[in-house]
Amino acid sequence: MIDKLIMAMVLPGFLVVFFTRVTFNRYLGLGLTVALIAASAYKGYTHTWPLIIIDAASLTIGFWLSSGMMKRQKSSP
Repeated sequence: MIDKLIMAMVLPGFLVVFFTRVTFNRYLGLGLTVALIAASAYKGYTHTWPLIIIDAASLTIGFWLSSGMMKRQKSSP
């Protein structure tokens, strides 16, 4: 259970930043990550409320980081 909590803290945020970097669109990166998490929840890997809440918090932090990344990228020459 501890490994699932640690992965829920790190992986969704990392995936949002990764997909944003690959697609150059933060909304598409968030959408792809939400789709992956929804598929894993459907398969039964996310089955408790604390995991869902931690996933949502990690998604929010990842979206915030990717927004900052995109702003820095647009402002640099």
